[in-house]
Amino acid sequence: FFQLFRSFYLCGKCFVVLQRRLNLTIFKELCHDLPLAVLNNLEEIRTPTLTENSLLPQSSLDIASQFIYLKDIICYLSLLERGRAEDKLECKYWNALEQIITQMVHVAEYLEWDTTELRPILKDMLEEIDLDQDGIVTLDEWIEGGMTTIPLLVLLGMETDESKDGMHSWRIKHFTRPAFCHLCRSVLVGVRKQALCCSFCKYTVHESCVFKQVPPCISTYTKSKRDDRVMYHVWMEDNRLVNCDFCKKAIKCYQPGSAVHCVWCHATVHKKCHFKMSVICDGDQLKDHLLLPTSIIPMVLHVLTFPFLPRLNFFRGVPNFRVLICGGDGTVSWVLDSLDKINFIEDPKVAILPLGTGNDLSRCLRWGSGYEGGSLTKVLKDIEQSSEVMLDRWQLDITPKGGEDVASYCTFNNYFSIGVDASIAHRFHLMREKYPQKFKSRLKNKLLYFECGTTETFASSCKRLHTFIEVECDGIILNLADTLLESIAVLNISSIYGGSNIWGENKNKSSHSGNKYPLTTQRKTVTDRKKLKSCIQDFSDRRVEVVGLEGTREMGQIYTGLKNAGKRLAQCTSVIIRTSKMLPMQVDGEPWLQGPCTLEITFKNQVHMLARLPPKPSFFFLKK
Repeated sequence: FFQLFRSFYLCGKCFVVLQRRLNLTIFKELCHDLPLAVLNNLEEIRTPTLTENSLLPQSSLDIASQFIYLKDIICYLSLLERGRAEDKLECKYWNALEQIITQMVHVAEYLEWDTTELRPILKDMLEEIDLDQDGIVTLDEWIEGGMTTIPLLVLLGMETDESKDGMHSWRIKHFTRPAFCHLCRSVLVGVRKQALCCSFCKYTVHESCVFKQVPPCISTYTKSKRDDRVMYHVWMEDNRLVNCDFCKKAIKCYQPGSAVHCVWCHATVHKKCHFKMSVICDGDQLKDHLLLPTSIIPMVLHVLTFPFLPRLNFFRGVPNFRVLICGGDGTVSWVLDSLDKINFIEDPKVAILPLGTGNDLSRCLRWGSGYEGGSLTKVLKDIEQSSEVMLDRWQLDITPKGGEDVASYCTFNNYFSIGVDASIAHRFHLMREKYPQKFKSRLKNKLLYFECGTTETFASSCKRLHTFIEVECDGIILNLADTLLESIAVLNISSIYGGSNIWGENKNKSSHSGNKYPLTTQRKTVTDRKKLKSCIQDFSDRRVEVVGLEGTREMGQIYTGLKNAGKRLAQCTSVIIRTSKMLPMQVDGEPWLQGPCTLEITFKNQVHMLARLPPKPSFFFLKK
């Protein structure tokens, strides 16, 4: 896309017109002190002659009245998709040295950088790029200097290409504690302590020091099989205020060269202590989660070898590997579907780092309602100590009446619902697609969701739901005539709607949730109201729970904690629902409208999940 934009708009006649406009703009800025008569004469000389074959109409090319400003073009180009560094540098090119410096300062101010000392640094950098020292940076000098001076694209507000192994990935970073430059050993000054920091190895330098002989970044793989297969520590000077992992004493971060850390095992020690440590690096605390460079050897494969094989196949030969899914319930479902298609000999265990909105499955597995930052090392340690559980997955088959299209939702892990809750979710979904700019914060999302719920309360689109549906659980048709239900949910886990438990808690709660049950275990179907009160919900017992809700009011009471649960209808191994009109439905939070159909829910399979260990009780609440 970047090259197409450049070839269409910045080449040929259109580029000539654009270049003339830019030249005239700069020319008028340089000659604004001249008399008006002289300026008009020069303007007539500078005005290009346009023919009938011009790309744009004559009225739109009134050069005396229309100017194109360089910073506007820069802003437009900076929004384009990633392209080659050479293409970006060529589009950014302009032969006015001061204009380039001003543009870089504007970009830095927009990104909230400290620009106090930036202008002289940029001037020195561009003077180094100007090889012939004539005060004009030619296109060849601009591209060559930009390719050899990595921070140039960073200071232009654009990303660099870190595809080559051993290249730094520079990012602007502000330090809250005292820090120093790893190259010149001087302390960072200024209110925000701004410097360039590598995203990979954390090497930190001044903007002016980055043009000097900076050591290369870390290597992520072994160059050849003949190389030494022993992994050694890769030490890098450190800026952090932590304790030494060897002598356990505090490290003074404001003294340059006082401490070093290994970029692989993250061991941080005094510089005098690292000589006493073993030179071999085994990954230390992260050895179960890291592939060290000695374990990765590049190979040349044939282009047609497994062209469409998923990336998960890369670990087919790795024993006992685990998968960490970073996302919400939709991402979890997508990855689990991919694991089903690969058919591993031994299914991997799956953990969750919740990054979505609902995160109901993550709540049930004790991974929390959402990741709010913190140490990723602690997350990996929690995965090491987690326990294995089995999670049921259910298949949803939809047979429409009248030849309508079948919905694409065939498998669910959390729940399936039909009625008022799906109607609210569908209204919210349509509003989010129509006005995406309104959904930028969680608080606004909750208010808009409340608005959809209020609208549904007055609309009552799912009133008298029992007259339009028939629910059959393991061959037993439920009697819904004596109820005022407006929603029916089929549950696999205990969390729904972002943390609500509409099945309810039991006093004699079981402790074997997630255990492996033998296939021969007989599971009784329960529909009696008295027996349902003592039924325990378990996401690994190959059974689902059917619950009814009486409307948006009851949903709000359960969500706010004013009511414990909905109405328990059944606990069974299969469910068949027949509908006679178009009704809203949802699977794991994904809503849609479905016409008259027959829905059949049956057990599909089980997957190996990792549940976080429950927190240890505090001193004052120890259980006897």
